[in-house]
Amino acid sequence: MPLRADSSPGNTFADYDRPSVAVDVAVLTYRDGALQVLVVEHATLGGRALPGTFLHSGERLADAAERALRDKAGLAGAAFRQLAMFDDPQRDDRGWVISMAHTAVLPESALPVDAALVPVSDGYATEGLLFDHADMVRLAVEDLRDRYAERVDPDRLLGEQFTVLQLNELYRVVFGLKRLQKDSFRRHVIAALEPTDELVTTGAGRPAELFRRRGEAHLSPKAAALFSK
Repeated sequence: MPLRADSSPGNTFADYDRPSVAVDVAVLTYRDGALQVLVVEHATLGGRALPGTFLHSGERLADAAERALRDKAGLAGAAFRQLAMFDDPQRDDRGWVISMAHTAVLPESALPVDAALVPVSDGYATEGLLFDHADMVRLAVEDLRDRYAERVDPDRLLGEQFTVLQLNELYRVVFGLKRLQKDSFRRHVIAALEPTDELVTTGAGRPAELFRRRGEAHLSPKAAALFSK
């Protein structure tokens, strides 16, 4: 068998430098009319960061991410996705560490009552985070926006029932818009909704109709134009 260009006869894995491998998870939620990200206090560096951990020997990345959420944030059973590998050799002052960034999106009710949350504005956490975790949050928000442009609130941030006005406000916040024209928004989303025949009173206005998602609640490709700044 021919040798690879980067190998020499008799070399073993121990002959090559190897980085430590970590996982970090950007958990997004919607609270107090704002998109927010879950953070934890870093045990040794004294700042705030995303829940994360180093990969154990023989462990898969998904298992490490689940362990990080459970041990660092008290969160179990969350569905999450991989975003990207962060591999800048200077990203961690403690040494050569590469990290696989993950994201999860959960309604506030699914988070621990004592979860620490930081608002997100223009795709970034409004409070400084350690390492390159601000960039991980930005990627998590981009992933969120891509999915919300295709389907109506797929992560159930508003629960199972909501008014069109509540949905409008959620989408305005998710896409970082100053306003989202109500009539145009309603025309683009109404086909993906079905009425519940229930009304709800919010504030001093007239009772508003409650809706739920219709099937997979796919949005028309034309809806994406509404969410462009």
